[in-house]
Amino acid sequence: MMVICIIYFVCCKKLLDALTMANIQTPNAVRGTQDIIAAAQESFAHVVQSFERISRYYGFDMVQVPVIEQTSVFARSLGESTDVVSKEMYTFDDRGGDSITLRPEFTAGISRAFLTNGWQQHAPMKLSAHGPLFRYERPQKGRYRQFHQIDAEIIGAAEPFADTELLIMADQLLREIGIDDGVTLNLNTLGDSESRDAWRQALITYFQDHRNSLSKESLNRLDRNPLRILDSKDDGDKKLCQDAPIIDDYLTNEAQDFFARVTQSLDTAGVDWIRNTRLVRGLDYYRHTAFEFITDRLGAQGTVLGGGRYDGLIENLGGASTPAVGWAAGIERLAMLVNVPEHNGPDAVLIPLGDRAMEAAIAILSDLRRNYIIADMAYKGNMKKRMQKANIKKAKLAIIIGDDELDRGEAAVKNLVSGEQQSCKIDMIVDYVKKS
Repeated sequence: MMVICIIYFVCCKKLLDALTMANIQTPNAVRGTQDIIAAAQESFAHVVQSFERISRYYGFDMVQVPVIEQTSVFARSLGESTDVVSKEMYTFDDRGGDSITLRPEFTAGISRAFLTNGWQQHAPMKLSAHGPLFRYERPQKGRYRQFHQIDAEIIGAAEPFADTELLIMADQLLREIGIDDGVTLNLNTLGDSESRDAWRQALITYFQDHRNSLSKESLNRLDRNPLRILDSKDDGDKKLCQDAPIIDDYLTNEAQDFFARVTQSLDTAGVDWIRNTRLVRGLDYYRHTAFEFITDRLGAQGTVLGGGRYDGLIENLGGASTPAVGWAAGIERLAMLVNVPEHNGPDAVLIPLGDRAMEAAIAILSDLRRNYIIADMAYKGNMKKRMQKANIKKAKLAIIIGDDELDRGEAAVKNLVSGEQQSCKIDMIVDYVKKS
């Protein structure tokens, strides 16, 4: 009876375990996030590595800023009325009761770091960064809720050449990445404070006269942020904007001179650009240069890199009036345009047959890697399966070691492209692979 009970208990437990496992569902990735691997990761890494290399050429210091900040950093820099702050930020109270936000962009955090670390003494500073950002928006092609950007800022430089240098750098970066074809630099000026205020008032007057024809979103922007109406995607708004006042009619002499010096420098450097008088930045701390690099290969959302001069931001965060200019670009969107070459496999794959061969293979593998040779090992399976794995990895060479080879102090090296196989002394394998 005891045996029957034990068997019954074991069977019931196995059945319960099976039912429990059946009810456990593997969690999906959070909507708007992605797992990046293989060719997509290579494109991603190509963008980041190119950015880091170009940044060094231009004398930028790489900076790391926290992924979380006090919510006020973004509310004061981006503006309470912006969609990012009002609708898109990931904001929560931490256990100490402080309002914390996952960073939706880099500029505010870098500006905060500039102030709190006393970096003013080092101005002008050239700073670059890259990493993840977070915005709660509808996921679409090339846009995610956790996304990644590269970012470049020059803080403490009021001269037009700072704007030009960033634009030349961006142009060279896009060429370095290999996506400059079909990408156009759109450039505009927002003028100085006097110019911008006069233009803003003229826009309010114009759109007030046509308020019955404005979309609901543009009506909301009319009092808070009238420049953003020029960004509207509504067909009726677009038609109205065609006859709206343009900044050129309100530029002071100083603002005209600033923009002329930027464009002349771009011409001197051989950077192509077109004027786009409808390109704006809605927040009041933006001044002078505004720009976007736009492609025709990503549909309606064609901006791959954008930025401008934000001379009033540091002051908004409680610092002294400090000129600054910067740009940012989405890594995912840039990576989508990259033509990645076919994935290259390892230079060599070790195939040890037996325990003695495994020990020898570990030593050879270490020597290859210490000599900057990409190498791997096929650990399991019979000879045929291991060779198949080497081919799947697209390896150039298979280095086969068994007891017979070890007794001779050799390894069999097979070229997986040509099919040719040769013997090689174990102490000469590194040189053999380098020459292959």
